[in-house]
Amino acid sequence: MDNTTEVTEFVLVGLSDDPEVQILLFLTFSLIYLLSLVGNLGMTERILLDSRLHTPMYLFLSQLSLVDFGYSSAVTPKVMAGFLTGDKTISYEACVTQFFFFVAFITVESFLLAAMAYDRCAAVCKPLHYTAAMTTKACARLLTGCCFCGFLNACVHTGNVFRLSFCGCHVVNHFFCDAPPLLALSCSDSYVSEMVIFFVVGFNALFSVLIILNSYLFIFVTILRMRSSEGRQKAFSTCASHLTAVSIFYGTVIFMYLQPSSSHSMGTDKMASVFYTMVIPMLNPLVYSLRNKEVKGAFKTAVGKAKSSIGFIL
Repeated sequence: MDNTTEVTEFVLVGLSDDPEVQILLFLTFSLIYLLSLVGNLGMTERILLDSRLHTPMYLFLSQLSLVDFGYSSAVTPKVMAGFLTGDKTISYEACVTQFFFFVAFITVESFLLAAMAYDRCAAVCKPLHYTAAMTTKACARLLTGCCFCGFLNACVHTGNVFRLSFCGCHVVNHFFCDAPPLLALSCSDSYVSEMVIFFVVGFNALFSVLIILNSYLFIFVTILRMRSSEGRQKAFSTCASHLTAVSIFYGTVIFMYLQPSSSHSMGTDKMASVFYTMVIPMLNPLVYSLRNKEVKGAFKTAVGKAKSSIGFIL
């Protein structure tokens, strides 16, 4: 006889049971989420409204900002609500939904970073053919492909994880519904599910990283052949922001998902998860705005207009 019972909700352990620590974490995460919200939506708004930024590079950047906002919003509001109300339960359906959208957005970001590397390669290596290669139709196809792969991947992982049986203890040793703690909680044999995650994540990461490495190999060869030091500096500055974002993102994802379950330390995993679910979405707008003259110029123009409007009202 099957003694398993249908799961209706999970209990998220969270990051701390100490009320004082929870208040501190709530204030910290609120600030991070606010900066992420303002930074990513502000970046998207500036790119849409400033005609100087209507180029493929900034089109991809605006989509990256939306994706960052998306996967941060899939996790952070629930965590903050838990700190405020003390309610750590999440329904089975809400857990599935959170997991699905988190995986979808983070996979879209993975492929989007690869598409951005290809765009930079085309701009630096073949500047005369860039406008012909990166047409609006080509950009739309790349973005559609990134989104399709992201949501297809989310369907695969969601079905793979939630096909398992969850019986007995329903306490998830994490602050959101992620694959490693859910697999650890399952009373089914999770070996096949672990292998599916390992190979699918491994393939996606390898495919994206190979595109990025190949693109930057061509970029660096092209830069080394440049005779003008000014041209080299401009090419490096164009790629520096993207390289920084790639290093932070892939370093964290590989650390989290491309290791066997026996090697997982939930304390370490939680800290890494805080970094890539909350901190990275906050950092990306800062990285791209601080190292990009066009974006800084657009924001300065917006601030100047805002000051003029306030002065006119007063």
